[in-house]
Amino acid sequence: MNDKFRPGEAVEWNSHGGIAKGKVKKKLTSRTTIKGHQVAADPDNPELQVETEEGGQAAHQPDALPKPTP
Repeated sequence: MNDKFRPGEAVEWNSHGGIAKGKVKKKLTSRTTIKGHQVAADPDNPELQVETEEGGQAAHQPDALPKPTP
């Protein structure tokens, strides 16, 4: 993975309720649980933990996180 995302950077992603917007919280490189879901991240397949303005948490592959359009 390239390091095109930094903590605090604005991103958006597809959510069950539509397009969600938030910020990158951190890069995950080991298994973890977010909202009761297993995140199978590892050093060769990292994911990014993201957070909405409302405090919702999720993890996504970097390719699933386009930067918001102005």
